Amino acid sequence: MNSMIRVRIATPADLQFLVDCNAAMALETEHKRLDRQVLARGTRAVFDDTRRGFYLVAERDSEPAGCLLVTYEWSDWRNGDWWWFQSVYVTPAARRSGVFRALYADVERRARAAGAVGLRLYVERGNARAQQTYASLGMQEEAYKMLRRGLIDFD
Repeated sequence: MNSMIRVRIATPADLQFLVDCNAAMALETEHKRLDRQVLARGTRAVFDDTRRGFYLVAERDSEPAGCLLVTYEWSDWRNGDWWWFQSVYVTPAARRSGVFRALYADVERRARAAGAVGLRLYVERGNARAQQTYASLGMQEEAYKMLRRGLIDFD
């Protein structure tokens, strides 16, 4: 944990790292091989329209070590945005070294400064380690069950 961790806003120059991380995360967590061309276009689209959100990159010892995407969900009940953590990934060599905690702290700081109403994320039911990490940061389980209906074939 003696390594220096720096979090910064991602730029288009980070596209390959972000695509690599997203592809690795999908394979690791859901055993899915994503179409890298679609993934690259989807990642690039965040840079093309800031309403979609923004990526952060964590660097450890000046090397990219993790990333995440923040997206927004408008809450009419609270007249403000929930900030969603998505596409969270820490490289295997950097895990358990504070990279995610640094990313989380940076998002929370930015969300507070922007007047967001809260932070949300989803996590796989079987990922106990991630759930413990999120709980240790003060996150609480929601009472909602997530459902979906795909309108394009993406499985």
